Amino acid sequence: MLSMRKRFGVLLLSFCATTLAQAKEWSEIRFGVYPEYPPFESVAADGSLQGFDIELGNAICEKLQVKCTWVHNEFDGMIPALRARKFDAIMSSMAVTPARQKQIDFTNRLFLSPTSVIVRKSATFGDSVESLKGKQVGVLQGSLQEAYARAVLAPLGAQVKAYQAQDQNYADLMNGRLDATVTDKLEAQLNFLSKPEGADFRSGPAIKDPTLPLDIAMGLRKTDPELKALLDKGIAMIHADGTYAAIQKKYVGDVDIYNE
Repeated sequence: MLSMRKRFGVLLLSFCATTLAQAKEWSEIRFGVYPEYPPFESVAADGSLQGFDIELGNAICEKLQVKCTWVHNEFDGMIPALRARKFDAIMSSMAVTPARQKQIDFTNRLFLSPTSVIVRKSATFGDSVESLKGKQVGVLQGSLQEAYARAVLAPLGAQVKAYQAQDQNYADLMNGRLDATVTDKLEAQLNFLSKPEGADFRSGPAIKDPTLPLDIAMGLRKTDPELKALLDKGIAMIHADGTYAAIQKKYVGDVDIYNE
């Protein structure tokens, strides 16, 4: 049995350790990003990073008065790299899913992102998952859409092909190697359908499936609750002063991608 004095000492040490952990100050936040997903994140001609997520991250860091560092990482290796402490948070259009929540924590919502099927306007398929039977369907490697396609579309008879970059999906869709691509509806609209090369293509209705959630947020280690609180504060700050609205308007015009 521990004496009262020893027990008090143990409790005091525990309290001090907890207090120190809670009082940890972040002077720098390292964001993991896969810059092959314009307009959310990509590499500009001068080698700098650009995109909706990049501007949101930099704005949050500015409000919090911390240094913002971007670390390139393959998307399908994001969670292992985060847990290995190669960076502090994932800021790369990552959707919140139950499977991911078992491994990592997430901040409050950054924006909403439904999934849909992109096909030629002349196609008689694409408005239902059943219509993709026997079709060549492209997805982004390591994405929720890949997991969905392999779990749902492949058993229906679709031929699923994963690409390292979404642009590769569009290239093969245009040259006829793919019949469809299953991707983020907003990304497709901004990066393909609204451009000349996407003029002959259309987006089907949003796919309703529990494995394709809408919320996009920053991924965090479960051992960093103080960082979650800090980033949630930063998200609230850029909403409160109009910074979020300004960045949103720059990329998507009058579309409300936070509430709709």
